[in-house]
Amino acid sequence: MATKKSPAKKKVATKVVKKAPAKKAVKKVVAKKAVAKKAVKKVVKKPATKKPVAKKPAPKKAAKKSPKAAAPKKLKVDQYGLEEDDEFYGLYFAKSTNKGLVEVKPCTFSLMYWWKGLLGYPDMIDISKDGNTAMLQLESTFGGSDSGETELTEKDVFDVDHIIEVDEQEQLVSLYSYVPIPVPEKLIGALGLSILNINPETRYGSLEICSTDNEEGENEHFLRYRAATYLRGVKSGKVEAIESMVTNGSEFFGLALDAMCVNKSIKKWLLS
Repeated sequence: MATKKSPAKKKVATKVVKKAPAKKAVKKVVAKKAVAKKAVKKVVKKPATKKPVAKKPAPKKAAKKSPKAAAPKKLKVDQYGLEEDDEFYGLYFAKSTNKGLVEVKPCTFSLMYWWKGLLGYPDMIDISKDGNTAMLQLESTFGGSDSGETELTEKDVFDVDHIIEVDEQEQLVSLYSYVPIPVPEKLIGALGLSILNINPETRYGSLEICSTDNEEGENEHFLRYRAATYLRGVKSGKVEAIESMVTNGSEFFGLALDAMCVNKSIKKWLLS
């Protein structure tokens, strides 16, 4: 399909007119009067002084009252001065004797219980009329050892006397063990020296030379061992304390006698 061309446009000569450049409008600067600045006073704030305010005392806290320590309960005491927690508190015991009815007080009762109740021996305790003292006398046989390490052998046997005394006012029980034959005068010096050497090694009780007058009025010397135990303050175990005293006392006395026999003269005297 044929298309029509559009007629070509004719060129038109145009005159170029140069225009003067347009002047830029200059704005007049009008000097403005300086505005007087107002003097601004700087206000310096002073720290406000605080008026002292009386502080109200803080309310006191009610002080907790510490509970008063409870006073130890005062224990009751019986007629013998024993407190109610004592094993023999309130005990009253009496026995019939040649002196009439005799009161058996706590320490004597402990000795009697050990002797009769535990060992089963007949009552041989001698009690004073007021019951404040008592005494038990008994005998035993001492023999050495067959170990070969001691001065006294099992063949070396001799008797020993014992006295147990009770003092109720002191609550003291004492044991005295005697060699029943007097010490010859010629042996006093050697025996005294032996005692000085042995006593420091004796862990319980002590040895001593006891002098007394015999029935003829003559002065005699005896070797004895002494031990004692206080029962004051012993609330429980009085009987056991007496038993321990006698048992340990017998053992230490035997050891002391054997040590003395290093001196052959003393050994000969003991076995005479």
